Amino acid sequence: MRGVELRQLRYFLAVAEELHFGRAAARLLIAGPSLSQQIKALERDLGVPLFARDRRTVALTSAGAALVPEVRALLERADELQRHARQLSGSRPVRIGYVNWLPPDLTQRTAGVAQLYVDAWVVPSHQQAARVADGSLDLAVCWIRRTDAAQLGLKADLLGADRLYAVAVGTDTSPVRAKDIAVLVDDDVTSWQSWNDYAEEFARDTGATVRRIHNGAITGPAFFDHVRVCTTPVLNSPKGQTTPLPPDLVARPVVDPEVLWTWSLVRREDEERADVLAAAEAIVRDVGGLAPGWLPADDPHRRLRG
Repeated sequence: MRGVELRQLRYFLAVAEELHFGRAAARLLIAGPSLSQQIKALERDLGVPLFARDRRTVALTSAGAALVPEVRALLERADELQRHARQLSGSRPVRIGYVNWLPPDLTQRTAGVAQLYVDAWVVPSHQQAARVADGSLDLAVCWIRRTDAAQLGLKADLLGADRLYAVAVGTDTSPVRAKDIAVLVDDDVTSWQSWNDYAEEFARDTGATVRRIHNGAITGPAFFDHVRVCTTPVLNSPKGQTTPLPPDLVARPVVDPEVLWTWSLVRREDEERADVLAAAEAIVRDVGGLAPGWLPADDPHRRLRG
């Protein structure tokens, strides 16, 4: 049997408490199929079934029920150990993760405050936030909703914002109304959960058209191919903000409303390391407010709009 991971035990406890894979996956901010696979792997490693499930119900087996209090105690002890280790390890680097953007002067902001280590594992926003929550990172730059931050025990401070634009075929660079554009939503929720949530709410609020795709073409050359076959301009994603456009495509400002995407610096609410707190404060110091524009209802920074 290979070693059982604490992450898998957290997944088991969430399903045991919810008795519903969908609700547990939403609580854990992971995709349902991924959660199911992790539970099956845990059952295989432990050599015992933990849940009896059919199409409608999920129930703990006798072995699963017996393990719940032991797993809960083990995870509580692991959390205590992690908190104690953080208190003892004030000299270790402050670990920060990101999705696709960091302030260019990040090291200057934290110089003399903390030793910063930029984690090279670039994963989607919801996964970076989860890594901060479980202690794999100290800080992360990501997109997050207020309810998700509260659920994960995270504090989110505004670090920056992108004004999104539409990409279209031709030479017309005049503004286009939000209701007259399309927005792509990808079937791969593991990679695009944050963008999908944002895009679908944007479409509901503005009347923009949702186009569902299944090839990861939210960015890159495949995105440009989608634009070429669309009859309407297509909203770009934050990952495409600095990508040069092909000569046959143009950027068009979006109006009525303008569209904003916020970047948060997240840390744990119960963070106790002085250098992590100092680094977080230094990174967001002097960050101003937000220009007027559309934001999701649950964006943690809506009150900062001008």
